[in-house]
This record gives sequence, structure tokens and C-alpha cells, in this order.
Amino acid sequence: MASTLAQPPLEEEVQSILQSIPLLLFKFRIYKLVLTGAPCSGKTTALVCLSSEDIYHNIIFFQVKLASFFRNLGWLVYTVAEAATVILGVAVKFSNLGKDQVYGFQQDLLATMLQMERTYFRLADSFKNKTNVLIICDRGAMDPSAYCSADNWINMLDELQLNQVDLLSSRYDQVVHLVTAAIGAEEHYTLENNEARNENLQHAVDLDRKTRSCWIGHPNFSIIDNNVASFDEKVNKLIQIVCDRIGIPSQNVAEGSMKRKWLVENVDWNNFGVFEEFQIEHFYLVSTDAKIQQRVRRRTQNGHSTFTLTSREYQKTSVDYTETRKNMNKEEFNTLLKMKDNARSSIFKNRRCFIHGSLYFKMDAYSDPLPPKANGIPLVFLETLTTVPRGTKIAEELMPPFLEIRKEITGDPQYSMHSLSEYPEE
Repeated sequence: MASTLAQPPLEEEVQSILQSIPLLLFKFRIYKLVLTGAPCSGKTTALVCLSSEDIYHNIIFFQVKLASFFRNLGWLVYTVAEAATVILGVAVKFSNLGKDQVYGFQQDLLATMLQMERTYFRLADSFKNKTNVLIICDRGAMDPSAYCSADNWINMLDELQLNQVDLLSSRYDQVVHLVTAAIGAEEHYTLENNEARNENLQHAVDLDRKTRSCWIGHPNFSIIDNNVASFDEKVNKLIQIVCDRIGIPSQNVAEGSMKRKWLVENVDWNNFGVFEEFQIEHFYLVSTDAKIQQRVRRRTQNGHSTFTLTSREYQKTSVDYTETRKNMNKEEFNTLLKMKDNARSSIFKNRRCFIHGSLYFKMDAYSDPLPPKANGIPLVFLETLTTVPRGTKIAEELMPPFLEIRKEITGDPQYSMHSLSEYPEE
């Protein structure tokens, strides 16, 4: 029902909730980042800063560049080593293991990875009221699924009493996949720096695609390919993407990724390919500042939900904005839901996440009850993050062939959730 009445006066409890939102978002943060990829992608290169002529495969250069950048901003940075390299480096030959041994090894590997992470997560938590903390994980909990069958992975999770939705959607704040040099930089592909690895070129390509697929559905997933002039540019892209997602200045170290958005005309549902599907609910909150939009989100798959608080602050003299996100628990979500803005409808969508080429896409199909300004039309939007600037057409081969696009709507306020949710004035 349309609501044109003014918001009722805020009661003391609600006023207290409203004042707590900035603390939830902007107090010291613990940010959990996964760097993942197939062999020779450079993912571990950001932990330690070493000079190397062959920088494409020096896997210790990448992570310390990132760590160094954030330490210079005053952040405390922890790096979690790749569990597989630690274990395989003790003379374990994966190729010599039998079927049951491989299964047991992968299960122990996952358990070891989670325990290593918990150690750093707990340590970071002890600093949560003192400083910002960045935790860089070399691979994440979904990566082992690339090395075993779907049935074995499900059995593994059951035996370890783990939930895939939690591992995929809420354990980490951001996941960045660094494409192997075996795709697009073949002349730099080598495994000399990691004796625990023995993948050949084609196998590395296959593993890269499998590893990407493991993370389909993560809310903040990015892919960095080798379409760069140098390895330094690839490192800078990583820094820029992480800074953009956290919502902090990065001094324009690289061309940042921006969201591009399209209105979808038709979908070939029979040829959609591999995807993960979620049910999304957005609820806008009352804001005391016209420049700030705040909303909470419930994201559900197979009966399991994750919760997020998002704050978008617009600049005074432009349409540019800074967006900050924070994962929440169910109790925090229900508390903030008391601040729902009754002048706006709730937003309901079915979201499909998928990869096409080197781009990670999200397709949102609005569902009943439709927002007021959708005018009864079940809108379907497609979006991705890309460095291709607005106004420049994205190459046809990079766009999903099973979708018919009507037009690009990047930056068009008519199609923003905030506009669509507004009840019309009577």
C-alpha cells in the first residue's frame, strides 16, 4: 500500500539503533580477503616483496605489495599461508596417493586450512577496538572443491559438519581470482618457484576454470586476468579492487573497476550454463542525512541466509558515491530492520551468479511483490564489475550469449533500487 504519511517520531530505542549504524560500519574493521587462482597466477606474490626478473611467476611478490600498501595506511595485516603448499612441501607426492588417500588428504587439508584461518581470525578479533586489520588468505575454503568430485565434496562437508553457504557467502568479505599465466601470458608460465606443484600448462588452464567456478555466488568476487601491460599493473589492479570494495581512497594506483548494468530483454533459460542462485531481500532504512542511503540485505540459498548492512554516501557536488558493506549476524539484522523506511517498499529478487569469459556476472530477476515504480513489469537486470569505462561497448564475446540485452542502464537513476522502491505520491 502506498505510504505518503510522514515517518512517526523516532522512539528512544530506535534513535539508539540509528546512532549505532555508523559504529557498525566505520569503527575499526576486520577485513577477510582471499586471493585464489590456478598455478602460476601470482596470488602469493603479494605477501612478500622480492625483486625478480620473471615477476609473472614469483609468487611471493604479489601479496606483500598488497600488504605493504595497507600497512602504509596504518592497517595491521596478517597473511595466511596456503595450506596445500605447507603440507605438500613435506615430501608428500599427491600423484602417489590412492583414491581413498586423496579423499582423506583433501579432508585433512580443508580442516587444516580452516584451523589456520581461525588462528588469525581470533588474533585479529583481539585488535577490533584498536585498529583496522586485513587478513589475506592464500586460497580459501572453497578451493579444495576444485580438486575432488561434487559427491566427495558434499560428503567431506557433512563429515566435517560444515555448511557450504557459510563457506561461500559469509566467511570472507572478498575473493579475488588471479588468472594463471597459462591463460594470456603463457611465455611466463613456470612452476620453478613452487616444488609442491607439478601442473602442466593445459592442466593449469583447466584448474583455473575449476577454481573460478568454486567461487560463483560469492557476493564480492572479482577476476583479474592477464590483459595488462606488466605484472606491476596486475598488482595495482588488485590493490585498486580491494580498496574500492572496502571503500577507502587508493590514490588511483590503477584504473578502478566500475559497475556496468544492463536491462535484459529475454533470457534463454535452457542454455544458461553453470550458475548459483539466491533469493535476495533488500530493506531500506530511515536515514537522517539525505546524502546517505542505508539498507540491509538477506541473501538465502537452500534455506541458509547471510546478512549484510550497506551504506552509500553521495558526494556533495556530484553523483559519485562511496559504498561500505559489513556482514552481520541475524540478531543485528533483525535489530536494524526496526529502522525500515516505510516510505519505500521492500525489494525481492532471484539472483543468478555466473562467469562468462573473464567476467563475473550477477543477473537479478525482480519477483513479487514488485517494487512500486516497476509498474508491474518483472524487470531483469545484468551487472558486472569491469575496467572497461562507461560509454565504451564491451566486446561481444565477453557478453553472455544466452541473454538478449535491451539497453545499458549504468548510472540511470530510473533503474536504481532506491528509485524503484519509492512509493508514488498520491
